[in-house]
Amino acid sequence: METYTHEWLCRHIVDNTQEAIIFADHDGMIRLWNIGAETIFGYTASEVLGQSLELIIPERLRDQHRVGYRRVMATGVTQYARKLLAVPATRKDGARISLEFTVTLIRGADREILGIAAILRDVTARWEREKTRQKHMAALEGRA
Repeated sequence: METYTHEWLCRHIVDNTQEAIIFADHDGMIRLWNIGAETIFGYTASEVLGQSLELIIPERLRDQHRVGYRRVMATGVTQYARKLLAVPATRKDGARISLEFTVTLIRGADREILGIAAILRDVTARWEREKTRQKHMAALEGRA
């Protein structure tokens, strides 16, 4: 049986999972971007590392995001550590997508907040099906 280190195993999981795994530092700059993020958002890691997380946030939501991000960095409190968040996002090609994700605050040895890690899943297809189903149901109810 092959032996492996904990560090190797963690890196292999992060690098190869199809869910997006992203880490943004205290200032909101992207420092980790896995293959799942590349697939979901259309940007390679080399295109986004060191760039603002706002790159994937729809323009109309950026101010709200900026305020919330700064508040979390200042207080160390987020309601999304245990709660699934559903939000729109923007792909490299400009397409709007729907995401679900959770976050975890990453702290250094001195407990200072270093940034936020997120695990994200593209739920656009499910969201579109639900929207279509709701329209269909509304149309049926309108005929009754």
